[in-house]
Amino acid sequence: MDKKLFPSNQRPTIAVTRSAGKTTTKSMIASILRQRWNIYESRDVNNAFINTEKSAKRLRDSHQAVVVEFGIVYFGHIIKHCGFIKPNIGVITNIGTAHIGNFGGDVTKLAAAKSEIIQHMDQSGIFLFNADDENSMHLLIDSFPGTLIRVGINKQADYRAERMEYSEGGMNFRVKLKGAHFPFHIPIYGVHNIYNALFAIAIGDLLGFTPEEISRGLEQYNKPVMRMATKKLKNNITIIDDTFSANVDAMKAAIDVLTNVGMNGTKIAVLGDMKGLGVITQEAHLEVGSYAAMKKVDYLYTTGELAMFISQAAQEQGMSPDKVIHFEQKEMLFQALTNLSPGTTILVKGARKARLEDVVNYLIARYGET
Repeated sequence: MDKKLFPSNQRPTIAVTRSAGKTTTKSMIASILRQRWNIYESRDVNNAFINTEKSAKRLRDSHQAVVVEFGIVYFGHIIKHCGFIKPNIGVITNIGTAHIGNFGGDVTKLAAAKSEIIQHMDQSGIFLFNADDENSMHLLIDSFPGTLIRVGINKQADYRAERMEYSEGGMNFRVKLKGAHFPFHIPIYGVHNIYNALFAIAIGDLLGFTPEEISRGLEQYNKPVMRMATKKLKNNITIIDDTFSANVDAMKAAIDVLTNVGMNGTKIAVLGDMKGLGVITQEAHLEVGSYAAMKKVDYLYTTGELAMFISQAAQEQGMSPDKVIHFEQKEMLFQALTNLSPGTTILVKGARKARLEDVVNYLIARYGET
């Protein structure tokens, strides 16, 4: 398709929503646009509609673009967001399992709630979605009269990443823009973060930014805390701190990062509870445990009442009982982490309420940062 540039007589107002990674995508978009423009970016974490109302009051005529994040817990939340700030560029990066318990465990209902952004944004605007995400096929896009933009890796898309590889401190890949292939680097691990970057690249390109500006923006984006943050400790120990939130897709993506970053040493996954999953809670935790076993992590440590199902499934899938341990108390978990071998990579991930940053802080205090 011909990708039309965004109309020059409108102020780009970009809203991002998804099941996980909204803040990273928003930050990447904002960093690219900030290369040339004075922009308004909503503040980290504050993605409830009450905070969108506060953002609306902070907007000034001097802001050349607006980049905000729309959080959702129930039907109607995105409608309220759009009532305060109506986007003319909408992004749904995927439909996962976050808050699916509030929709009876039904992904089609969750997709319908997310689709409120499609129905209540500027109908002559641009909507972007993930062509590879099967659940995004439930989005209500057929009646949208504006421009649809697909990003992806595996399927046909308007913006598609190729030649992906892990590199020192992040990911390398290339994207075809204006008939030529351009290399990009993001300073964060994970193929799932390449999807985040693709949305930012697409929006930058549609708004007339050069590949060089887009590349510089991606290199400089403000990485949200506790989201795939890599910390180097003494004895060549690496922590992957992804303790801000957790759902099934995000857990699997984090395990993928662990197995890639830690491929030459011992790989330990410390996993906690996932919340807000409702009727699929037990099934979801079992799925994560089976995945950890399949990906052959060396040690799996879990803590939290629900995370016990993660350990259970991993053992059922063949992991040795001496390498899968569930801890009732974090203090006992700390003891298991007191003598890590040099070159160990350790992933720490769980729901916000699990407070697994306690584990990260213990490891830093125990081994010391380099």
